[in-house]
Amino acid sequence: MCTVPDPKESPSVAVERALAILEAVAQGAAGLTNAEISRKLRIPKSSASYILRTLEKTGYLRRDEESSRYRVGVKVFSLSRSALSGIDSREIAMPVMRDLVARTRLTCHLAILDGSEAVYIEKVDAPGFIKVDTWVGRRMCVHTTSVGKALAAYLPPPRVQKILDTAGMEKRTPHSITTPSAFFKELERIRDQGYALDNEENNLGARCFAVPIFNQSDEVEASLGLSGTVGQVNPRTLPQLVDDLKDAAWRISRHLGWRGTKKKVSLRR
Repeated sequence: MCTVPDPKESPSVAVERALAILEAVAQGAAGLTNAEISRKLRIPKSSASYILRTLEKTGYLRRDEESSRYRVGVKVFSLSRSALSGIDSREIAMPVMRDLVARTRLTCHLAILDGSEAVYIEKVDAPGFIKVDTWVGRRMCVHTTSVGKALAAYLPPPRVQKILDTAGMEKRTPHSITTPSAFFKELERIRDQGYALDNEENNLGARCFAVPIFNQSDEVEASLGLSGTVGQVNPRTLPQLVDDLKDAAWRISRHLGWRGTKKKVSLRR
């Protein structure tokens, strides 16, 4: 039995639902079924089915025949490549990121702020069999991630508050910051010490840290972060790792036209 769109559904609503479905599927590494999408987005199952078939037909989604789960299709990747190709920081950052990973043996991410979320626009995996479960295009919470904090730390307070109001402050782990007052204190500490720390705030067992990348206008263009286990990133290793990260970010910032000076790492708590 074929599915047809709801005649009461306006074109704008259909477009909004299609985009919401694409974003939901992109966030789910294991894919989502029609029923899961319908429940998650509160879309009638018949409408979700029609949109999913259209997105699959046009190549934006692909459907696994055995599990009936939908995943992002190749058309989305081609669009993302076109969009990201215009971001100069990626091309400039990649050789620096590879060198940083070779030195630290940690996974490196480059992120930008998009609305109320941090988005990974580049990634270099650490050597070895254990990989960090992240990907280019993944959207992350600002308040629980080091790349997000590094991006937020230099924004005007009203903009930060708007981000928190829009995205909320989900408690992802027992260590997550969940109040605006505590988050603003955290941002002050980041500006003071020059780097942001995610101390098992987004995922238990993982410790990440990030620094801002500045452009020629002295604005934060992106953030550069390193991710590892709590064993790899500890009080003994952190000072040198942060120095390496700040040096890499300084090199990228200089290529983007920034003329500021490097600061020594402060480990104030």
